Amino acid sequence: MMENTIRVNDAICIRCGRCVKVCPSQIFVQEKAGAAVTLHKPENCIVCGHCAAACPTGAVEHADFPAEKVHPIDYAALPTPEQVELLLAVRRSNRAFSQRPVPQEYLDRIVAAADRAPTATNARQLGYTLVTDPAMRREIVEYTLGVFGRIVKRLSNPLVRPWLSRLLPGVYRYIPAFRRMRREYAEQGVDRILRGATAVLFIHAPKESRFGAEDANLAYQNASLTAESLGVSQVYMGFVLTAVRQDGKGGLNRMLGLRDRRICAVMALGMPQFRYPNYIDRKEPEVRKI
Repeated sequence: MMENTIRVNDAICIRCGRCVKVCPSQIFVQEKAGAAVTLHKPENCIVCGHCAAACPTGAVEHADFPAEKVHPIDYAALPTPEQVELLLAVRRSNRAFSQRPVPQEYLDRIVAAADRAPTATNARQLGYTLVTDPAMRREIVEYTLGVFGRIVKRLSNPLVRPWLSRLLPGVYRYIPAFRRMRREYAEQGVDRILRGATAVLFIHAPKESRFGAEDANLAYQNASLTAESLGVSQVYMGFVLTAVRQDGKGGLNRMLGLRDRRICAVMALGMPQFRYPNYIDRKEPEVRKI
């Protein structure tokens, strides 16, 4: 951010102080209520847009948020709390994908929703890779099964199994499932990884990003809820993400052209064979009140 790309138009500023209250970098200064708003070290701006969004008269002029990028909000048009709660209640992982591709317009809206999520210090370092090519989707499945095959082989080594099974008893419960998944794919072509999803969304960050995983999970939630609202099934790809983390050679990153990136979240997307007709009440959360 260069100096003089932010200014306050005093002719239309009503000196309400909203910009002062919302700026995380404390760039806007008001000595007392009703006083003129001045700027302090505007070069510290993190380009979050809070000032332009909060100003009721358009007095904050920001080079990164010109007038055409600032839109008034009609709060009456927003979903009611009950509608939001219902969307949260009905969102489920529906693995019954159909062979119909997700319309490109829907995929674009899902990615756009993900990118609207907040990021630490407004770094905006997340990237998105959308895979719809059938051959590449098969490679993702085979890569994941291959990594798990190597893991199972190591875990099954008679020299390490006696003590690893005591250290990691939960891991060994999955070995029969991993073997079955590989066998079904090899013999019958049954995909237990992507489940026949027609699109896979990878959310990634620079390797050096301190909050890449946290930012990606916020973005994922935005994408997941938007997908649900569009009638698109979505499933968190824990197997794929685990394979990426266990593979020290970065094989999937190379396949996707993400050599200098860290894959932080993976979502399978597809049009559902059906939509759930019911939602269920979950166990009440334990909330400590202090």
